Amino acid sequence: MTTDTGAALELGDIQAATLMPRPNPYAGAYLALRIDDRHAARELLRRLIPLLEPVSSFDPGRPVSLGVGLSFAGLEAIGVPAESLATFPSEFQQGMAARAAEIGDVGKNAPEHWEAPLGSKDVHLVVAALARDTALMEALVVLAQDAVRDLPGVSPIWQLDVHVPPDGREQFGFKDSISEPTVEGTNILGSNPHEAPLKAGEFVLGYEDENGELPPMPQPEVLGHNGTYVAFRKLHQRVAAFRRYLRDNAADTEATWLAAKFVGRWPSGAPLALSPDKDNPELGGDPTRNNAFLYGDDPRGLKCPVGAHARRMNARDSVITGQVRLHRMIRRGTNYGPSLPPGVLEDDGADRGLMFAFVGAHLARQFEFVQKQWVHDGKFIGAPAERDPLIGVQDGGEFTIPQRPIRRRLRGLPDFVVNRGGEYCFMPGLRALRWLAELDT
Repeated sequence: MTTDTGAALELGDIQAATLMPRPNPYAGAYLALRIDDRHAARELLRRLIPLLEPVSSFDPGRPVSLGVGLSFAGLEAIGVPAESLATFPSEFQQGMAARAAEIGDVGKNAPEHWEAPLGSKDVHLVVAALARDTALMEALVVLAQDAVRDLPGVSPIWQLDVHVPPDGREQFGFKDSISEPTVEGTNILGSNPHEAPLKAGEFVLGYEDENGELPPMPQPEVLGHNGTYVAFRKLHQRVAAFRRYLRDNAADTEATWLAAKFVGRWPSGAPLALSPDKDNPELGGDPTRNNAFLYGDDPRGLKCPVGAHARRMNARDSVITGQVRLHRMIRRGTNYGPSLPPGVLEDDGADRGLMFAFVGAHLARQFEFVQKQWVHDGKFIGAPAERDPLIGVQDGGEFTIPQRPIRRRLRGLPDFVVNRGGEYCFMPGLRALRWLAELDT
């Protein structure tokens, strides 16, 4: 393992899909493949590698982008030696389905309810294809499918088309993907000028992290260096149930105000921390201002509830149990399915939601910690009985809105989001992909 903690990031070896911001709007697709013949899978990698961009040559104006990752079962299937497989962290080796109870995937979210083949050992290789419009995306998907077409030992087994609309809003109607960290050494600016850049080792293996340490890295070094972990989840959004709950519980307040308290932002993206009383579309649409805030002046949550979704996912400078910077993530969310028309309160039966992707070097300390402690527990904010009001498994949960003179407590929250499945993947550097393609095991 490399010991040069001060090494500069090898941007020419890191897949651009790992770190680079996505265009807006865009269309895309996630493709999952099963490997039945390791030699065919290696040939597939040889065909895909020329289509992949490194961070160093990423052009934001380029209309298409591809990213490639493998599950632990996929690394086994492609023939990675057992001594190398043993160097991956245990949570990655087990996979997301086996970790379900640990991360709160219970009840309707449990793996026995997941969409096949998610949660099985058949999801081996995942390709994420992104493009600026649907026509380009379809051409890119065809290109990826052509790479597989004459390789009978590799089978496409699942595909999900995704998109981000021009207004950048997710299915509940809120502008999304606003808050992203600055990664030291990349020249990629985050969206909060009050947050110091995070060490590259929080997101890419082989570099110093926020603890001043090198995260454990798969061996040999050529395999682990410049790689990262990705957790992807297909999150079904119960939009009609969300709207009905707001209607039934808004009392003398507007439903939009109550929804903003759940989310921590107004639909336009304007944060409650800066605009607590009403939406401010001009603020919400300004990328230089809509994430430029802290929570330190609002300890009680009178502007933004301490249990609001956005505040749970990134507590910033709030006084909480734990260190926020050790649990920061690159989070990406992309819509799938048709939008429910405005004002409709009954479910139309369509599958719609968010394809969520986590990117980071520490599956346990970042993704799993946030899921277990910040989404499904409230001890860190002094409300142990409460869960994330938007994405938590509720089972009739509660949510508190601090107010003067009397706080408001909502009860009987239903599940607004249900996990339909996902997986942990390792996203290798480009050298590592070539190493995998040339294995002779």
